[in-house]
Amino acid sequence: MSEKPAYKNENLSFEERAKDLVSRMTLEEKVMQMVYNAPAIPRLGIPSYNWWNEALHGIARAGVATMFPQAIGMAATFDEELVYNVADIISTEARAKYHEFQRKGDHGIYKGLTFWSPNINIFRDPRWGRGHETFGEDPYLTGRLGTAFVRGIQGKDKKYLKAAACVKHFAVHSGPESERHHFNADVSKKDLRETYLPAFKECVKEAKVQGVMGAYNRVNGEP
Repeated sequence: MSEKPAYKNENLSFEERAKDLVSRMTLEEKVMQMVYNAPAIPRLGIPSYNWWNEALHGIARAGVATMFPQAIGMAATFDEELVYNVADIISTEARAKYHEFQRKGDHGIYKGLTFWSPNINIFRDPRWGRGHETFGEDPYLTGRLGTAFVRGIQGKDKKYLKAAACVKHFAVHSGPESERHHFNADVSKKDLRETYLPAFKECVKEAKVQGVMGAYNRVNGEP
């Protein structure tokens, strides 16, 4: 009987298992895992996975789910515990939906446990059509509520994530949506450090957020 490969050994760490799995993949297989709709690798027993899912104020686009007020509305409460509880409920529903989709072999878009939420950009420009996705214009409040939301999504288990949050868009992303792919955000070092970056720092260092989505715009000329 052949020995079980290391990546299937649950007694090893996730890092050890991932390293072993990647070492067995061809270059083409590795490249194809870099897209959001990662295909299956049958020879290794790896199912397909679609990374695209949203949970800004409830699970989006995957059937019936509890819908909470938009982020800008929740921010108006200044209530970290409330935001945490909202995210905790979202991730509980996410787990239930995910297990049911898996049972049916449905690995399509909006069916996974990786959520591209919360949006912790600073809302300063009323022309930005996605300002309602944010927690507003205050860097401190955004950091506190963003951290609470991430913790609610990811859960308290010391080994397993309940789901994975992703803070976006890094960095200095706000303004006319139609210009987001070619806009250059001209920002001072002081404003960058005091306004636009603190919430990202808090979500990474305090809440251990699993993902950070890059912005589309340039920042001071740098893509």
